Amino acid sequence: MEGITKRFGPLLANDGISLELGAGEVLALLGENGAGKSTLVSILFGHYAADAGRIEVDGRVLPPAQPRAALAAGIGMVHQHFTLADNLTVLDNVVLGTEPLWQPFSRRAAARAKLLEVEQRFGLPVDPEARVADLSVGARQRVEILKALYRGARVLILDEPTAVLTPQESEALFATLQGMVAQGLSVIFISHKLDEVLRVAQRVMVLRGGRVVARAEAGRTTTTELARWMVGQDITLPQASRATAAGAVVCELREVQAGSGRERLRGVSLALRAGEITAIAGVSGNGQRTLADLLCGLRQADAGHMELPADGVARIPEDRHGTGVIGDLPVWENAVSERLRTPAFRRGPWVRRAAARAHARAIASAFDVRGAGLDAPARSLSGGNMQKLILGRALLAPDGGTPRLIVAHQPTWGLDVGAVAYVQKQLLAARDAGAAVLLISDDLDEVLALGDRVAVMHAGVLTDARPAGAWSREAIGLAMAGAANA
Repeated sequence: MEGITKRFGPLLANDGISLELGAGEVLALLGENGAGKSTLVSILFGHYAADAGRIEVDGRVLPPAQPRAALAAGIGMVHQHFTLADNLTVLDNVVLGTEPLWQPFSRRAAARAKLLEVEQRFGLPVDPEARVADLSVGARQRVEILKALYRGARVLILDEPTAVLTPQESEALFATLQGMVAQGLSVIFISHKLDEVLRVAQRVMVLRGGRVVARAEAGRTTTTELARWMVGQDITLPQASRATAAGAVVCELREVQAGSGRERLRGVSLALRAGEITAIAGVSGNGQRTLADLLCGLRQADAGHMELPADGVARIPEDRHGTGVIGDLPVWENAVSERLRTPAFRRGPWVRRAAARAHARAIASAFDVRGAGLDAPARSLSGGNMQKLILGRALLAPDGGTPRLIVAHQPTWGLDVGAVAYVQKQLLAARDAGAAVLLISDDLDEVLALGDRVAVMHAGVLTDARPAGAWSREAIGLAMAGAANA
C-alpha cells in the first residue's frame, strides 16, 4: 500500500500511509481508537476507496472498492465480531457465497473434500457437518479463518482475534498462526494486547491521528514503548491495591434462574459488597448478558431470590453502539438519557434543557470526552470517547453522589491502551468511593488486575467468588472452558 489517503468530510482518517507485507510475515498494526487502522484495512479489503494512493498485490494493481477483486487477489479478513450463520453447518458457512446463484445444485461432496484438505493443511480441525450454534467460541473463530483460506487467502487480516478466547484457545490460535506463516501465509495482526503483539509479529507499525508514527522490529521494542507510540505519552495500567476492607452486602442473588438456552442462568448465587469489585470471567455467551440484564432491571428472574438496591444502580452495557448510546441523538441528550425522568432534568412534560446541557458539559469535562461538541451525534465519537460518555453518565449523578451498584459489562472491549487505563481507573475510584462494582469481562488481565474477588461463568453456572489471589490463570482458563477440576 503506497500513499493511502482517505477523508470522511473534514476528518483525515488516513494521511499518506504506506505499508509493505512480505510472504510468510506477520505485521502488527497498532493504534488507539480512531487512529485509522480500520479504515486502512477496509481500503485493502475493498470496503472503501482511497482518495489517493495505490495498492499492489504481487506486482499487480488492486482496483479500488472491489471486495471481490481483493478476494481474488488472495486477501481475506476475519472480523472481531464473527459473521457466521448459527443455524447452518460449518460447511454451509464456508461455501456460502462461493458458488454462482444460477448453479442448479451445490457441489457439496467436492466442497467438503476441499474443506477437509484445508483443515488438515493448516491444522484447523472442525467437523464440517457441525452446526455453528453448537460450537465453542474458539471453534467458531477457526471457521472464520477457514472461510478465508477456503477462498485461497494468502494475506489474512485478523482484527482482535483473541478478544473472546480463553487462554488455552489463544495458545491454540498462536500455534496455528505459526504453522500457517511457515507455509507462506502473510498476516496483518490488529490487537490491543501488546504482549500478544510482541509474541506473534515480526514487525510492528503504529498509527496515530491517521499517520504512521513508528515502525519497528518486534524483537527490538517493548510494550511500554508501543503504548507510548500509540497514545503519545507513557501509560500505566492500574492495579487494584486497596486500603480498606469491603463493606455491607449491597446486592444478593440466591439460586437465581433466568433466561433461556446457553445464556440461561442455572442456580446463580452471588453477593456484591460496597467498596469491592467482583469480577466475572468467562467466554461471552455463557449467561453474562442475562446476569447483567437482571441486575439492571431489563429482565425478571424465573426462580430464586434477589435483593437489589431500590435506586442507585448504574450500568455500563456490553454493546456501546447498539445499547449504550442512540447514535443519531446528540451527545447532550445521550448524557442525560437514563435520568430524563428525574426532577433534575424534567419539569412536568418538559425537559429542562439548560440543566441537561450543563450536566452533559460536566460529564464531558470530568471524563475527558473529546472529538465532538454537545450537539454532534453520538455516533461521531470514537469508541474510546463513546465509552467515556457512557461512563460519565453512569458514574456522575446530578447531585454528585456515587451509585450504590455499578454493573460494568465489557467496559474496555475494543479500546486502546490509553482508554483502557482511563476506564479502569474510574472503576477503581468508584469502588474506593464505596460503590459495589460487578465487572464482567473476557479479558483475564483485566479481571485479575481489578477484581478483589473473581468468579467464572460457564453455560449459565457461576463458581464461587474467591479472592483474586486464589486463582491461577490456568485454573480460570479451565473453568472458562467448563472443566470440572478447575
